[in-house]
Amino acid sequence: MPTTILILFAHPSQHRSEVNLPLLRASCNVDGVTVVDLYAEYPDYSIDIDREQQRLRENDVIVFMFPLYWYSTPAILKEWQDLVLEYGFAYGHGGTALRGKRLLCAVTAGGTEDAYKTSGFNHYSIRELLRPIEQTANLCGLIYLPPYALFGARTALEDGRVHAHVENWSRVLDCLLHDRIDIAAAERAEKLNEYVAQAAGTGA
Repeated sequence: MPTTILILFAHPSQHRSEVNLPLLRASCNVDGVTVVDLYAEYPDYSIDIDREQQRLRENDVIVFMFPLYWYSTPAILKEWQDLVLEYGFAYGHGGTALRGKRLLCAVTAGGTEDAYKTSGFNHYSIRELLRPIEQTANLCGLIYLPPYALFGARTALEDGRVHAHVENWSRVLDCLLHDRIDIAAAERAEKLNEYVAQAAGTGA
């Protein structure tokens, strides 16, 4: 069966989004990809747990797409995790529904990439800051892939970096849909951007 992808999009200020919305629009046009705008679907935060769990069952790859807020996810995505990833479904006794599926974050950050280093302003890399999500994946038996990240999101549009980022994201989706990602190699990368760039350079 072909691989399917579920994208959970969480952006509380979409009218200000210059990178995430173009990523979202590009994803909506890809066969095999289901996009859920969490803030649009659940404006009152009343998440339909049964529906969300069924979406997870029906897809092979789960993507959290969001801007980094205070080194974490926007509130609705945390609420989604708290409610949907239940004991007995995602982990614990009988909680095997997500085993073997893949999870990654498509994330934007306002600061520059240099700020997300041990010696930088934020002291930690983007992957280190997302460790709680990585550990959630581990607990649920998910295969965690490194984040696909864009830094300096505040100036990405004026710097002319958005188009290339969206194009590369389309390549990521294509690789995921056609199982062209070497999981072991990708897991060693700090960001999925690096792996996809290396794969493109080798013709993989």
